Amino acid sequence: MIECSHRPACPGCPRLGQGGIDPGAFAQLKELAAESALPPPPVHEGAPLEWRRRARLAVRGRARSPKIGLFAPGSHSVVDIPRCVIHHPRINRVVAGLKQALRETGTPPYREEHHSGLVRYLQVVVERAHNRAQVVVICNSSSPEPFEPAAARLIEILGDSLHSLWWNGQPERTNSILGPKWARLAGPETACETMGGVTVHFPPGAFGQANLDLADSLTERVADFALAGASPGPDSDPGNAPRVADLYAGCGALGLPVLARGAEVHFNERGEDSLRGLALSLAGCAPEMRSRAQVHPGDAARIPELRGLLASCDAVIVDPPRRGLGDELVGALADAPPARLAYVSCGLPALLREARALIAGGRMQLTRLEAYALFPHGEHVETLALFERR
Repeated sequence: MIECSHRPACPGCPRLGQGGIDPGAFAQLKELAAESALPPPPVHEGAPLEWRRRARLAVRGRARSPKIGLFAPGSHSVVDIPRCVIHHPRINRVVAGLKQALRETGTPPYREEHHSGLVRYLQVVVERAHNRAQVVVICNSSSPEPFEPAAARLIEILGDSLHSLWWNGQPERTNSILGPKWARLAGPETACETMGGVTVHFPPGAFGQANLDLADSLTERVADFALAGASPGPDSDPGNAPRVADLYAGCGALGLPVLARGAEVHFNERGEDSLRGLALSLAGCAPEMRSRAQVHPGDAARIPELRGLLASCDAVIVDPPRRGLGDELVGALADAPPARLAYVSCGLPALLREARALIAGGRMQLTRLEAYALFPHGEHVETLALFERR
């Protein structure tokens, strides 16, 4: 039995303590598997508590009594969650520290109704190596100057537990959390994680997984599948190495471990922050690894040389946003499929639709389906679908 003092007001864990994944999602995945004569998908689970190392929280209330947490359903009223049991303890420490800094400096949280106040959101990423926090404070301002007194106090409060502190400017009336303006107020440029033996750099504006320990097993599974039947080494001759394309590569969390195991990897990404993280990650690799890597910035469906490369690949890895790959890229993969395709999905409706489209033409088959409870207690499910060319 898991106890949480923030229930039932907090909407963050609708399935607290139930284990596995949402039954409705599992039923849909089971049906998809059965259509390809596959068994029900295994469900991989990790630690139920203190697993979340990446969080975005809303900041509201008053300077003397700030609230930091999640919006109540259907509103912009914040449910304060200072003792969240799924957050890594360092996130709760940062939340307490920011509240203290706002109170002591009289810095006002944001007020939606008047588009007034300063501090709108808090983003925290906790590195595993030292449990230090990369902290981003999103403000209703065009410069960091209004936040500077609170920033100085927050740096003092957090001390050695702080990895870095960033100001992000979002002065528009919008539901978008991050704004276009950035200022680094303290600490290193990126948070770093070791994924598959490779250091991966994450700038504060780039995507990263929240449940890193369970994501490690997903990363390893993808690498094993991408290199199935091949036995490259880290010093492989680029001319003889297996060829892999990593689309929606982000900072390289899936593709870099494949590169480290001897493959030639073509990375595709269009987000500026993720491309910066990927460039820093590649810069830290040994020269022989870098010689087997090529980066193709932009929309995968709009890059002619990348689309022409896909069919000749030993494997393609895709990790798209929730909306999926899109009809154009799905069509290209279905018409001229690679030998193997690993589809990592964070959007179940898109996966169900696109998996069926990929196999409809008869050139590809779904050979394995797995579910990962990267967000235990919630309704979201991460899925790994493995396809092979017939």
